[in-house]
Amino acid sequence: MLCKITGIWLGALTLAARSAPLDQEVLSTATEDKGSPLPLVIWHGLGDNYKADGLRSVGDLAESVNPGTYVYYIRLDDDASSDKTATFLGDLNDQVAKVCADLAKEPILSTAPAINGLGFSQGGQFLRAYVERCNNPPVSSLVTFGAQHNGIAEFQSCGPDDWLCNAWEGILKSAPWSGFAQKKLVPAQYYRDPEDLDNFLEYSNFLADINNERATKNQTYVDNIKKLEHFAMWIFEEDTTVVPKWSGWFNEYNTTSGKQTKLQDRQMYREDWLGLRWLDELNRLDMEMIDGGHMHLTDKVLRDVFKRYFSKRVDVDQQTVEQFDSQAEL
Repeated sequence: MLCKITGIWLGALTLAARSAPLDQEVLSTATEDKGSPLPLVIWHGLGDNYKADGLRSVGDLAESVNPGTYVYYIRLDDDASSDKTATFLGDLNDQVAKVCADLAKEPILSTAPAINGLGFSQGGQFLRAYVERCNNPPVSSLVTFGAQHNGIAEFQSCGPDDWLCNAWEGILKSAPWSGFAQKKLVPAQYYRDPEDLDNFLEYSNFLADINNERATKNQTYVDNIKKLEHFAMWIFEEDTTVVPKWSGWFNEYNTTSGKQTKLQDRQMYREDWLGLRWLDELNRLDMEMIDGGHMHLTDKVLRDVFKRYFSKRVDVDQQTVEQFDSQAEL
């Protein structure tokens, strides 16, 4: 399947820290003549690569809306073909660890007081994992489009020309909890069937952990999510690629019964396993739905998002960096 972003076609899914937002004195209000926008990191989706023309057009649009924005395209390999393969094959824990290391040593990102994050499709939950597990440099605003935060309950059928997907489709659908699938096949690692939660909690290599669904909770994940100034989750009204589409809002949806449980009615929200209730009560958690199918985005939607969440400017100098570092240690 192909999806359209800003008029250009690109491949997509086929398938105990301080719990406060970044200091407002550090992240000053946006103006035309003061400071620079925070750098923006973008994590693409399944079947895409970091050099894709469509993805680059999104980065160009972000820079045009907020001039001076430094855009970094997350990649798992400098070779575009290998980066695309890594969207389907690999251990997600290793992949997130690599991104953590890459961002922490990238010359511009590593010296910025903070960054913004934009995740497309599966890149959305992967960027959230980055926030939870390392967050260095720290993310100010995180925006996800068509993410699978609560997992997928069905695997999409492969296209006739998608040899990579076709090669492993049988294992995905017949043995998603096998050691091979959970360590090697990326979509299996965010598979979550509400009618099979016992296997999910026991065998999930990735999603059960980053959603803090197991009995032992990781407080670092909660603390890091609470540092977000904004967490905006966008889903697509006619999305038939992500099943269920409501996963992008952390809603629970049983595909057999059709019963949907909103995030605010779930145990993970009431007990605040991830800090989402904390964000919500401070009006820092946004849920939006837009027309169209999976990853069908228009310039207008993207421009509005970039203005709303990524327009804040900062004085990026050594004094500011030191001030932010000292705050983060509190």
